[in-house]
Amino acid sequence: MSEKTYDVAIIGYGPTGATAANLLGQLGLDVLVVERDSDIYQRARAISTDEEVLRIWQAVGLADRLQRDMLPDRPVAFVDAHGVPFIETTITSRGSGHPPQQFLYQPAVDRVLRAGVARFPNVEVLLEHEAVQTVNGAEHVTLVLASADGSRTVRARYVIAADGGSSPTRGRLGVGYSGTTYAERWVVIDTKVHREWDAHDRLRFHCNPSRPTVDCPTPLGHHRWEFPARADEDTATLVSHDSVWKVLSEQGITEDHVDVLRAVVYSHHVRVADRWRVGRIFLAGDAAHAMPPWIGQGMSAGVRDVANLCWKIAAVLRGQISEPLLDSYEAERKPHVIEVTRRAVFVGRVITERRPMIAALRNHSLRALTKLPGVLAGGQKLYWIPDARYREGFFVRTGRRSYRNRQSAAGWQIPQPRVVDRITGATVRLDQILAGRWILLHLGDPPVGAAAWSTIGVPILQIGGEIGDHDGTLTAWLRGKNAAALVIRPDGFVYAAAASGRPLPPPPCQVTDPIRMLTRDGVRT
Repeated sequence: MSEKTYDVAIIGYGPTGATAANLLGQLGLDVLVVERDSDIYQRARAISTDEEVLRIWQAVGLADRLQRDMLPDRPVAFVDAHGVPFIETTITSRGSGHPPQQFLYQPAVDRVLRAGVARFPNVEVLLEHEAVQTVNGAEHVTLVLASADGSRTVRARYVIAADGGSSPTRGRLGVGYSGTTYAERWVVIDTKVHREWDAHDRLRFHCNPSRPTVDCPTPLGHHRWEFPARADEDTATLVSHDSVWKVLSEQGITEDHVDVLRAVVYSHHVRVADRWRVGRIFLAGDAAHAMPPWIGQGMSAGVRDVANLCWKIAAVLRGQISEPLLDSYEAERKPHVIEVTRRAVFVGRVITERRPMIAALRNHSLRALTKLPGVLAGGQKLYWIPDARYREGFFVRTGRRSYRNRQSAAGWQIPQPRVVDRITGATVRLDQILAGRWILLHLGDPPVGAAAWSTIGVPILQIGGEIGDHDGTLTAWLRGKNAAALVIRPDGFVYAAAASGRPLPPPPCQVTDPIRMLTRDGVRT
């Protein structure tokens, strides 16, 4: 068949690929999605996400629909062998405008994301097609697609490979996937709930040295248990009816409570691709990294990847910024993923401690420590999801000392409080005003240097003027970062900041078409 050239081809149609298709479809690009399976994968893999990911899905108009099928803000408990908590908490919000912890049923999420893609006539989806060849060229990537009907060749100016941890694309590119696979196997039991029980609606880590178990609520009438297999336990026996029900009965669960949908055995991986970009091909999601499930960030990390990447690809394709911008994708995302993985491994070690004396010391010390004021919320900053902040990448820092100072706003994601849109008088989430554009926000008078941004079409909005900060959240955040003005990127991260009385850094030197720069549709606003 004759070749067709797309702006972007996405290989893989899980949550990472489907989010990318929504983002790029909304940006008006000509997109092809290639997926080898015929339908959504029905086994629930990911079971939780967070407020920052919902904020990304909000950007494509799907957050409210997705949240209807989620369980928000469930308690989290680490319990001892007797079921008594030594840590009991709920996850604290960091200001992204959505519940900070959401439990989900992944097939339901996949359905909503794919329905979102169907809104865009500029996105073509090919199910039951496999990309069997991807060849980088100077101007495009050539893809050979195989299906039951034969082969087809297409071209794309860029490719996002979101084809999973075993990524054939990564293998063909010869990119290493460094890290560790844990020897310990884990059994996952997914169930359908018939009758609820005490604590059915909370996440419990049973830190029992003899059999650590994760007891996790999932919405739409589902529930999951996970536990490690001992070295002498046979895989087939572990997933047998009798073995599964022996574990569930130890949790007080009977056949009156649940039906077992499936039981499977898998291993945890800690891996990161050596490179996330090869020419015009980018790795995202599990193709770029794998982590243990302890803080529920495997799927979420992939969604964050494409939220970082897609607006950059669009800006380059439109000639708004030069192509080296795309190198900032790995520079920004990889350190964050590594830190998330480190925390997931740490939480896993707390849960799976097998030495009874060490476990007893853990239980006693943490039970006492968490009674102190502020420890529960403060501890989350150390072991749960790290801040939405980039330490290297496409933003301006005003000196090494400022870069190391947490008060510097550059590289941070701005919070999303509800604000008043003074044009309409409506109270809305901040991102409804930002609208995926570059925007200059300021307190007081416009900063020195604002004219350079206005000249290239970046809107300038005053907090307290066009934006009503009725509860003071935005003002307090800026002042906490010693900033009176910010330039916000389309993904909500701060490109540049200036203190009161200080000049704002100019637009990036990579700009190749300044008049059309950096608005969502390439049209000056």
